[in-house]
Amino acid sequence: MELDFFTPVNEDLLAETGNKLASSLRLHLADKAFPDLEGVKIAIFGVLEDRLDEDRSGEPFNFDGIRKEFYNLFAGNWHLRMADLGDIQKGESVEDTFFAVQSAVSECLKKGIIPVILGGSQDLLYAQYRAYDGVESMVNLVNIDSQFDLGDADKPISNKSYVGRIVVTKPYNLFNYSSLGYQTYFNSQDEIELMERLFFDAYRLGEVTGEIAVVEPVMRDANLVGIDLGAVSGGALGNYRLRSPNGFDGKEICALARYAGISDKVSSFGIFEYASDYNFPSAHMLIAQMMWYFIEGVNFRKNENTISAKKEFIRYQVPIDDEVLVFYKSPVSGRWWIEIPFISPANNKLKRHSLLPCTQGDYLDACNQIIPERWYKTKRKNEI
Repeated sequence: MELDFFTPVNEDLLAETGNKLASSLRLHLADKAFPDLEGVKIAIFGVLEDRLDEDRSGEPFNFDGIRKEFYNLFAGNWHLRMADLGDIQKGESVEDTFFAVQSAVSECLKKGIIPVILGGSQDLLYAQYRAYDGVESMVNLVNIDSQFDLGDADKPISNKSYVGRIVVTKPYNLFNYSSLGYQTYFNSQDEIELMERLFFDAYRLGEVTGEIAVVEPVMRDANLVGIDLGAVSGGALGNYRLRSPNGFDGKEICALARYAGISDKVSSFGIFEYASDYNFPSAHMLIAQMMWYFIEGVNFRKNENTISAKKEFIRYQVPIDDEVLVFYKSPVSGRWWIEIPFISPANNKLKRHSLLPCTQGDYLDACNQIIPERWYKTKRKNEI
């Protein structure tokens, strides 16, 4: 780990934390050595970068308020070792900051550590994604956001156009992009149609809040997850002057964070768009609780993303049209998967049969001769 990237945690935040969460963290403090990461499963760090925020106020910000609330929570019945590495400061250029974030996340991935990133503008998600270069051949990105952030890939990258940059920039590692909680009036029809043409997943805010469990299979298939705080309602954050009155409430955004944590595949997690506008206690507490729920999810993973676990799955075959859909059910968790067939000699991005997380409802629909939409989209992406 490149130690020069990180500035220490403010030691004043440890006052009165007692036997709460702070006591179970390996902390990067000014008067102590950088924490030993041997055996650490989760590493928290902040990134104080916002220069590509199209609505940047220019006001300075830090994560002390969030850390104070997080340190003062009680840990659950957890068995994982955790660390707080401190903050990555702004580099001489935004590219320098991106390099530092990419390097830090990449090093964590190689060590089997899940980074939890607190960030300024969400263009940092691009650096988080690029950390998978050479680590994963194909990557699934889930973004909890009111906007798609596709933007114009021919223009300079910003916090509203980084996804477009991900799509068009080599190496082409992105297999699927899923947007959860988008609000139609914040997205042009051109972008909505582009999401369809690329066979990406898009779930409207009302669709997710109506039945939040609909996104569990999406999270289960994700490698990295990002949350834009703009996806949370101003009321839930305790400030109705924030950008939008609509969005996820506190309970819903914490449930989504827990789904991300409990996914066996999610290997990095970021909360972005923090700025001085969020510098008040209720926002700090909600963000701290989002982190708490993600960590709790990690602690309750089933480790079903392994070859040995899959051997125990129950197999079901469903003839439909000219296809035979193959479903699998875990006898341990009761969760479902559907097989994506290997296509040869086509340019098959997955290179092998792959299992796509799904719901029991998808299996029942198939039994009624209805092809699951996510299976169709994934199969089409695999053929392109």
